[in-house]
Amino acid sequence: MAGGGTGGHVMPLLAVARELKADGHQSVFIGTRAGFEAKLVPPAGFPLEFIEIGGLNRVGLVRTLRSLAQLPFSVLRSRRLLDKYQPAAVFSSGGYAAGPVVLAALWKRSPLIVMEPNAMPGLTNRKIGRFVHRALLNFPAAASFFPPGKSEITGLPVRPEFFKIPPKPRDAKLTILITGGSQGSRTLNEAARGSWSYFRENHVPVRFIHQTGTAAHAALAQKFAENGMDGEVSPFIDMPAAFARADLVICCGGAGALAELAAAGKPSILVPLPTAADEHQLRNAEAFQKTGASLLVLDREMDGGRLFEEVETLRTHPELLHRMGERARAFAHPHAARRAANVLEEAIAY
Repeated sequence: MAGGGTGGHVMPLLAVARELKADGHQSVFIGTRAGFEAKLVPPAGFPLEFIEIGGLNRVGLVRTLRSLAQLPFSVLRSRRLLDKYQPAAVFSSGGYAAGPVVLAALWKRSPLIVMEPNAMPGLTNRKIGRFVHRALLNFPAAASFFPPGKSEITGLPVRPEFFKIPPKPRDAKLTILITGGSQGSRTLNEAARGSWSYFRENHVPVRFIHQTGTAAHAALAQKFAENGMDGEVSPFIDMPAAFARADLVICCGGAGALAELAAAGKPSILVPLPTAADEHQLRNAEAFQKTGASLLVLDREMDGGRLFEEVETLRTHPELLHRMGERARAFAHPHAARRAANVLEEAIAY
């Protein structure tokens, strides 16, 4: 299991590893000490081996040079780990931690299956696309980066709780969930704070569930209370529970967040992170927007006034909200982890 750095890379690997474990297979993870894999994999009960590598894409000259210097050693280390464990196949979810392992797998000619969560594949998958045994995709647009017949749309593994969320009846107040991921989004935090006076002065019946991240929480929570808004401001939240309570979700364009929107069938306003490598969040958001599953607002255009306008448009057109939710659900793939496990087992047999 190769991939890491962010939770969005690690969680799909864990989901597939659990499916493989149920079938009697053993999964070994390779990642970095600085990535989320170091926090998430050991508690899940899977072995984790470490390599030293950093990012290469849009990370600045100093970090790029450091990562390039680390690359030969991390590939050799990965090769030794593959020699040690003799895996029947290698599964990659991308991210900088996957690069050396993928190169070692190609060196050893091990069957390589990659999961590409974004509409614009990451650097590693773009470079090695023509060599993969199979590519499992979340968006059809990514298929052009892999050989014909080597890819399929499987979706991204999502926690089962999101698929179990029932349709939410509308009540007198529109409940808005704002989340920028575990670290929070500065743009969404500032836009939310700027919108409160608009909602209050126009007597708009809304309720907020706002996940801010740790750094901005105290200041935003104080301002929220001073404005007398209905709802809650928290550094972290139980995301499936928050989704169940929400009529509308405002978030960035990460593949994991969009997969959760699809699983829950929630309408959304997407504000892609402009610093995401290769604008992959923008490409993801555009795919949702084109089908009518979401509204797309560029990061530089989102402020308090724009947030108020977009929410008010949707609040006063409940049929549009309903239609957006239904179209989001069309992106859902409830058996993504199971299909990935099956593909790995097929590669072993092959």
